[in-house]
Amino acid sequence: MRKGRCFLVLAVLAGLLFMQSCETLDQLTRALMSLRRLQFKLGGMRDFGLLGINLSGKSALADFSAAEGLMLVQGFRSKRLPVELTLDILVQNPNDGTGGSTKTVSTLTSLESRLLIDGKPTVFGNIDKPIEVPGTGQAATVPVRMSIDLYEFFGQQGYEEIIGLALDLGGRRGDMTRISLDAQPRVSTPYGEIVYPGRITIISNEYR
Repeated sequence: MRKGRCFLVLAVLAGLLFMQSCETLDQLTRALMSLRRLQFKLGGMRDFGLLGINLSGKSALADFSAAEGLMLVQGFRSKRLPVELTLDILVQNPNDGTGGSTKTVSTLTSLESRLLIDGKPTVFGNIDKPIEVPGTGQAATVPVRMSIDLYEFFGQQGYEEIIGLALDLGGRRGDMTRISLDAQPRVSTPYGEIVYPGRITIISNEYR
């Protein structure tokens, strides 16, 4: 008789625990499903160096010194025009507690990205470490460092054209409309991980 009562108590406790677990799981599932995805936009480009030459403030071939011009010619003839650059990605977290959303901190764990210049796919890059994006309505700046040899992808255009491209991108003009990122974000939240179902295109004139 005593064993029967103990079994009954254990069964009731197990049932209660099961119901609570299901309810908690259901709450977590609803919270995860209600999370809005982070939104991305190209914010700017900096630290653009062509063969180690900083292009900031330059807009034409005439802006290079004689020594820099010689380096560029030699680089073109040797079919090697390496560029180092940093793209600043603006990331907004729409989970700020308004519009029915729950205020949630999201952590961008990966942003594997391919750089497109004038629509042409080139090199890949990623963030160096996870970056928190709080639900405050303010955009967080996420740097993505990239290295690319412009000659490898655009050398067939000719010397003046390829240097003009570098100046358009990294010089005084800083034309962000000529570039975009084909990216695959991965985001961690207190409720679980959000894996974007497909790749997104990050551009400079709107959040996506």
